[in-house]
Amino acid sequence: ILRDWVQGKIGDKLKTVNEGVEKEGAFYLFTLRLIPVFPFWLINLGMGLTKMPLKTFYWVSQVGMLAGTAVFVNAGKELGKIDSLSGVLSPTLIASFVLLGLFPIVAKKSIAFYKNKKGLANG
Repeated sequence: ILRDWVQGKIGDKLKTVNEGVEKEGAFYLFTLRLIPVFPFWLINLGMGLTKMPLKTFYWVSQVGMLAGTAVFVNAGKELGKIDSLSGVLSPTLIASFVLLGLFPIVAKKSIAFYKNKKGLANG
């Protein structure tokens, strides 16, 4: 609703952000959805100021939140099983956090592969 007004006021300061979102906005959003440091309302507000299409925002948010929720639920379940300090190093708990770190990278590679494959089919 206020994107044009905000872009008019501070658009020059957001130029780099806008360029990054145009190139890899889905990857940025997906990664932000997996990082629990940033509240969803702040991500929503920030992405609302960009030119990311609503359709892209919706599906990337859904996939990112689903993946993050699944990994955090599994990690929480495993943390509940810990009865000593050495339990923190359990393979399943470590795997949960490794998966959380790998999700954005795998998603980016998958999207690049899909775009490349689609480009070859059209070309």
